[in-house]
Amino acid sequence: MLWIILFLNVGVALAKMAWGTVTRSAAMQADGFHSLFDGASNVVGLVGMGFASRPADEDHPYGHGKYETYASAAIGAMLLFAAYRIGSQAIAGLLGNAPAPQVDVWSFVVMIGTLVVNLGVTIWERRVGRELGSSILVADASHTASDAFVSVGVIISLVLVRFFGLPLADPIVALLVTLAIVYTAWGVFKHASVTLSDAARIAPSDICDVAVSVDGVLGCHSIRTRGSEAEVYVDLHVQVDPQVTVAEGHAIAEAVERELVAHYDQVLDVIAHLEPFDDYQKAKTAEESRAGIV
Repeated sequence: MLWIILFLNVGVALAKMAWGTVTRSAAMQADGFHSLFDGASNVVGLVGMGFASRPADEDHPYGHGKYETYASAAIGAMLLFAAYRIGSQAIAGLLGNAPAPQVDVWSFVVMIGTLVVNLGVTIWERRVGRELGSSILVADASHTASDAFVSVGVIISLVLVRFFGLPLADPIVALLVTLAIVYTAWGVFKHASVTLSDAARIAPSDICDVAVSVDGVLGCHSIRTRGSEAEVYVDLHVQVDPQVTVAEGHAIAEAVERELVAHYDQVLDVIAHLEPFDDYQKAKTAEESRAGIV
């Protein structure tokens, strides 16, 4: 399905960029670049699902999920370049250093036609995403909907230029769209940095609550999570009665690992380090508890 959405989004983007260039409308070109991000996000989804299907190997013991993050960061860089290009043109228009846009009937045909496509894709993609329980499709539908709102703003600017003789409306809207592109790029980089910096994905206290619910677990500490939003790896220390046998302790640790994987859909792997709940271990758990970690 993402291939069909990709084709539609790229077609919409190229139509607005091409006719915006012909008519010298900075707003249409900016909206075209904004639409192009819809296609780029589809590519990320396709790449991500493609690499996600690859199992972990000797060179990539944690799998290949971060390639999707690298791709999204590259898209963020492309968005900044597009923002610079369109923003420069918009500023030139505001300063009177660029020719006025030539808005004709085909400008409205292109914008209204692409708007109809965007709305159709949004409704279809959101419905299918909910039916399939696909977070990627639902999220992408929301972004396509935002693109439709931008297109409405561009159509209003075309009306102001064509029928009210306000040529400055075009670069003003282009500048607003540029700001929207920069904001989108910031969101992409912020999302990517969480994965690339190995930021915690799940609150340690939540992990600990699940762990201590397993019979035989008396405490836990040193909880760490990492990975992408959809692929999280967990390691933690679980504490048991010092009198249990090695086999019994190992069974408890494995039960904790299974429970965490079952409780969190995004957790792929858990490593539970077993420790006796003696005075030394009690002190470590108490210290993290006082700090509000667990």
